[in-house]
Amino acid sequence: MILRDLLYALYARRLRRQLAGAAVPGHVALVMDGNRRWAREMGFENPSVGHRYGAEHVEKVLEWCAEAGIRRVTIFVASIDNLHKRGSDEVRFLMEMVERVIAERLANNAGRWQVHLAGDLDELPDSTAHALKIARDTTAERDTDSHLTIAVGYDGREEITEALRSLLDAEAHAGRTLADLAQTLTSADISAHLYTKGQPDPDLVIRTSGERRMSGFLLWQAAYSELYFCDVYWPGFRHVDFLRALRSYDARHRRFGG
Repeated sequence: MILRDLLYALYARRLRRQLAGAAVPGHVALVMDGNRRWAREMGFENPSVGHRYGAEHVEKVLEWCAEAGIRRVTIFVASIDNLHKRGSDEVRFLMEMVERVIAERLANNAGRWQVHLAGDLDELPDSTAHALKIARDTTAERDTDSHLTIAVGYDGREEITEALRSLLDAEAHAGRTLADLAQTLTSADISAHLYTKGQPDPDLVIRTSGERRMSGFLLWQAAYSELYFCDVYWPGFRHVDFLRALRSYDARHRRFGG
């Protein structure tokens, strides 16, 4: 154990040296996948316990982001599909973790992060939506340049649909016709009605658990993001795994679709 810890520390130090002067993503988005599979591997009788360890791990990863100079983070907590298709007991436990571990700690902690929300809060239990709104409102006036967006009750296609609906409604109230809008519509017009309006797109998206797909996460915003897929489950996502993701990002030449 002591030898393994020593080797880990040496490897982490080597990664940090490699990243000295490296290009750091300004905005990292995290798909925190694999909580239940991690719990099964760890021998827990109830795999939903993994959601508690996953929620608690958010604080540690935010510390790593802050240390690396990353000022914007988006975390994908639960999709609309998760809420509809998972068992009621699992969803209830996950929502309790969102309330008690993520929302409450962020609201009560005089830390660096200002909280933003992305998703349809009407899809959540009232207590969860209330806790998230308190975290958002409590941190709104923090004197900080660090921003955390919590994506919960989220679906990228629904977000785009809602953005278009909101845009059409606004244009109609302004007295413009569909023909008028068709002549002038730009991607910026749609972006202005997304859940994440006013926020920069992610530079790097990290997904844990070994899955190689986006699962509807930030479909519009991540069009030109660098993607990094990590084979470890979210609660087991280590500092060296995070540093490897940053090293991979630095090694790529971003072409933004070119």
